[in-house]
Amino acid sequence: MKDSEGLTHIDNEGRPRMVDVSEKEQTARHAVATGRIITSPETLKRIMTGDVRKGSVLQVAELAGIMGGKKTHDLIPLCHQLNGVNITMRLEADPDLPGIVAQAEVTVTGQTGVEMEALTAVSVALLTVYDMAKSMDRGMRIEGIHLLSKKGGRSGSWTSNE
Repeated sequence: MKDSEGLTHIDNEGRPRMVDVSEKEQTARHAVATGRIITSPETLKRIMTGDVRKGSVLQVAELAGIMGGKKTHDLIPLCHQLNGVNITMRLEADPDLPGIVAQAEVTVTGQTGVEMEALTAVSVALLTVYDMAKSMDRGMRIEGIHLLSKKGGRSGSWTSNE
């Protein structure tokens, strides 16, 4: 439901509000997001060989991304809590960057989309890489976090041009 101004998360008095999705049909929802962290070549080498004091960077970051995606509703004020959400998180080294590329794929059958969960999962995973490797490389840059695709719901399917 939209107010007279067409804004879905603001009521007619200008106050924030949750969108009422109770009347929406439950459908299969799917979203994929990606992003990257640029590191020095030496930092990437140490991450890939397991030479990081805090442990397995990619394994911990993948788990952190999954956990972050599940907590999106706690982080983004007007996101709905989604029960039964499935999150797949992948981090892979890219020597050409040099750095690591993260990708999250999120699915659920529900009344609202999972784009924010996918974007949050990628963000948290990349922040975890930074946290685990910052003692070696404080100049790492997180960049390019964006939605690759989404399916389901009233707005249907969408795919990025990238």
